[in-house]
Amino acid sequence: MANLKHLIPQLAGQRILVIGDLILDEYLTGKATRMSREAPIPVLEFESRQLIPGGAANPAANIVALGSTAIQVGVIGSDTNAASVRQVLQTRGIQIDTLIVDPSRPTTVKTRIMAHMGLRFPQQVARLDTLSREPISREVETSITAAISEQIPRASAVLLSDYHTGLLTPSLVNTVKQLASEKGILLTADAQGKLEKYIGFGVVKCNADEARDYLRRDLTTNADFEQASQDLCKSLVLTRGMVITRGGDGATVCTASGEVTHCPAPAVTDVYDTVGAGDTTITVITLAVSAGISLADATSLANYASGLVVRRVGNYTPSPDELAWAIDNWSTA
Repeated sequence: MANLKHLIPQLAGQRILVIGDLILDEYLTGKATRMSREAPIPVLEFESRQLIPGGAANPAANIVALGSTAIQVGVIGSDTNAASVRQVLQTRGIQIDTLIVDPSRPTTVKTRIMAHMGLRFPQQVARLDTLSREPISREVETSITAAISEQIPRASAVLLSDYHTGLLTPSLVNTVKQLASEKGILLTADAQGKLEKYIGFGVVKCNADEARDYLRRDLTTNADFEQASQDLCKSLVLTRGMVITRGGDGATVCTASGEVTHCPAPAVTDVYDTVGAGDTTITVITLAVSAGISLADATSLANYASGLVVRRVGNYTPSPDELAWAIDNWSTA
């Protein structure tokens, strides 16, 4: 554990290009006072509104929180929510000069209605999404490619965050892969199930359910996940390795050489919400591997970081000090 703690400073000082589907997470919180006479639902009296970077903006926020620089590449609309996205990202210290405006689509917003009911954290009672899943146009893709081409020579690594709202088309992913390969830059992806788009990347992460769906077989034991990670790493022709996250069971890692490691999860108490944990995981893995840390150690660090996230409601960006605290205080199975 002391060795992992020693690695934390290496997560800082990097320049990461984050490409993916931007989401503005909106939390509307109210106090539950009574049941409505109009329908069997609680009536909430408004208390607060909070805007948080979501989707591909969450890895960017995590990168900044850990001491590195994040350049955000994504698409926003020309609506009022676009201004909110810019403000939220700038407040977090994320560079936004490479945001592309597409007037034909809305800025993606996920609005969560939260009820305070005397518990430590409010409970979600409904969610309303504003989005388009249409693939970006050829013109928008050309603009994004130009922005990536300008930024990629100065990047330590490129992280793709795929939330399936139209930005990461197969052609754009292939373009990014070609540009990164020409410069010898690490490519990582949180595929969220669309694994076939990320053939030839450095590191790809998915969760256990996504691995089951992609491989079309049940995965239960450590041996099952060991074989799955090897199969995925080989079929996707990954140059660094494959990571399958397994929640409380940790993560299984297979390197490009075929070596498999099981990285146990820390003994986290008070788990409230898994939202954002995957974003933090791919962020820490990207920063660590880019710094020369082994994929297994990178994933172990990510397990501690995501453990800090699940103790909060919504996206959370742990600091280096919090990560050090978690390593000192949480044991692993």
